[in-house]
Amino acid sequence: MDHLVFGVPDLARGIELLEHKTGVRARFGGQHPGRGTHNALLSLGGRQYLEIIAIDPEQTTAPGLLFPELKSLSQPQLIAWAVAVASVVDTAKRAKAENIETVGPLGGSRALADGSLLTWKTLRLGGPRVAGLPFFIEWQHGTAHPSQQSPPGCLLASFEVEHPDAVGMRRTLKSLGADAQVVSGSRVRLKARLLTPRGDVELG
Repeated sequence: MDHLVFGVPDLARGIELLEHKTGVRARFGGQHPGRGTHNALLSLGGRQYLEIIAIDPEQTTAPGLLFPELKSLSQPQLIAWAVAVASVVDTAKRAKAENIETVGPLGGSRALADGSLLTWKTLRLGGPRVAGLPFFIEWQHGTAHPSQQSPPGCLLASFEVEHPDAVGMRRTLKSLGADAQVVSGSRVRLKARLLTPRGDVELG
């Protein structure tokens, strides 16, 4: 697991909320040019991080909105998770073998505070089986992973996917080369537990 995506209606308020809960203030990451969002990041230890993301008010007419569900989001919640891979092209082949629709690979970038550009490629999944599945990210070689440049202090203690078809979800994840704890539930839901300076914090 590379990172968790925590959607919020407003980025500044989302940063304040997470600081209140964890005792660690997320650092503004930057804008996603042309994708309509901006973010802030917290390291979760190792090569993992939490991305707090919201619609960027300076990009209200962006042509390719990342995470369209942000438009109707009224409460902060985990909306996605990402798995780092060496090649999103290879992952696309795995998905095709399982008859899972794919979107991409798509090039992505984020303008950093120092004016440089962080770049990556993503592969997103589509179709009726997509709920609860991750998206996949291939970081550009030679760039510092966001977890290494984000405020430390929190650790990811656990992450799980709640799903009505837990067995099928586990099988699909394995076929895609991904892994997560999957538990049975009445609906699809992502849940994480963080170890923080202010104790255990649950996000869902």
